[in-house]
Order: sequence, then structure tokens, then C-alpha cells
Amino acid sequence: MTGILKDQGPVRSAPGFYFEHYDQLGSTNTHGLQKARNGHPGNLWVRSDVQLCGRGRRGREWTSESGNLFASVLLRVGMKDDKIVQLPFVAALALGEAVERATGTIGLAELKWPNDVLIDGQKVSGILLESESGPNGELCLVCGFGVNVSHHPDLGDYAVTDLRSMGYRCEPSQVFDALAQSFSRWLETWKAASGFDEIRSAWLRRAVGRGKPIRVRLSNEEFSGVFIDIDQMGRLIVKLDQGGERLVTAGDVFFS
Repeated sequence: MTGILKDQGPVRSAPGFYFEHYDQLGSTNTHGLQKARNGHPGNLWVRSDVQLCGRGRRGREWTSESGNLFASVLLRVGMKDDKIVQLPFVAALALGEAVERATGTIGLAELKWPNDVLIDGQKVSGILLESESGPNGELCLVCGFGVNVSHHPDLGDYAVTDLRSMGYRCEPSQVFDALAQSFSRWLETWKAASGFDEIRSAWLRRAVGRGKPIRVRLSNEEFSGVFIDIDQMGRLIVKLDQGGERLVTAGDVFFS
């Protein structure tokens, strides 16, 4: 489902990264992984005006009409799995920062575990990470971003919005330039020996619901408690209503 390649070249806002911009793709994540299988060295952004088969976390369909930003970055990394699980927080932090830069605001974006960006309690983006093993033992990883710039889907349990509905007039290209720049900078921070300490602190400063009641929905159960913290692997730490604490690796969270 590869469409017409509209533009390509170095990313002006992120030296060392390149981009390909298409009119339509099935999925920017799928295209990025295929580039990796074909031998691409990585540090590649794939953009598309429209996604025909967009998807979100946990297999959900993601509405992908023209007017929003759909972009994925391909990385080749040689890191352990316990380090890779931190990357969604790098992505969310970079995207929150990028939304503010593109809209000319400060303190607008909040972050909801694990990687949602919210404005006034409403979701404005989706982030999806996928990976495959490369031929030399490295990990080929794509991090996909969908940002509601001009319109937004209905996600049922979640309040959703878009930048235009909130009164912010910007284009997908502006959000992309800001995102590529922020992601590159936070990626370098993350690669440092103690980089996640800085990322974790910055993420928590933007975190919504810390210290407040939370309901966690897993694939086979729900439970409630208070959102206390995240640990060094990015797991949610919940103080349970009945006492004790519980670590959450993956799930959906709701605040009262």
C-alpha cells in the first residue's frame, strides 16, 4: 500500500536523521519495519498524509485521515530489553514538548501513563512501538506517532481532542519538525548511562494523576488504588486500596 513519495532528505530540525514523506501508506510503522528488513541503517522518519491501515496500542484501529500527523521513526539499537521498555517515555516526553513548541505554549501538555499526551484531560495523540530482531543481533525498532492536529476519532472510554478544536492553528509539518527535534535530543539523553533518571524526572513533572485515585484495566481484571510513581523500567507503581503496592507493566488506566 505504498503511495507516492512526495519528498525526502535530511530532517532540518534533527541532524543525522532522514525522512521520507508519502501521500499515503498502509501504516508508517509497517513501512519503517519493511525498510529495516531491506537493510536501511535507521535514523529514518517515515511520514504519510493518510494511513490506510493505522493502528494503536493493544491492536486498536487508529483513525488516519488527512490533516493529522502520522510519522514513525526507525532506529537500530543494540540495547537490552530492560532499557528498551523505557523508550515509550522518551517518545511521550518528546511529543509533549513538541506539541507545546508547535502551538507556542508552555505547560499545555500533560502525560498519562504509559505514553499518552493530554490537553485539558483529553487525549491528543497515540504512540505505538514495534520491533524486530535485525540480522546482526541488533533491534530494529519503530516508534509511531499519530497526532490529532485537525480532527480526532471517538475512542469511547477516553476523552479525545485535536489541536484545531482547542484553538491552536498549526500544520502537521510544524508538529513534525518540532517532534523530530525533541525526539533526537531526548534520545541522546536516554542513551547516556543514567539518562533515564533525567527522563523519568521530566516525565513525572508532566504526569497527570500522580497521588490520585486510579483504576487499572488489564486484559483479565481491573483493580483500583493510588498512582504513586514509575520505576526505572517505566512500570506504574500503584498503592492498592486494600494495602500493599502493585507494579503494572501494561494496561489501560483511568483517573476519577
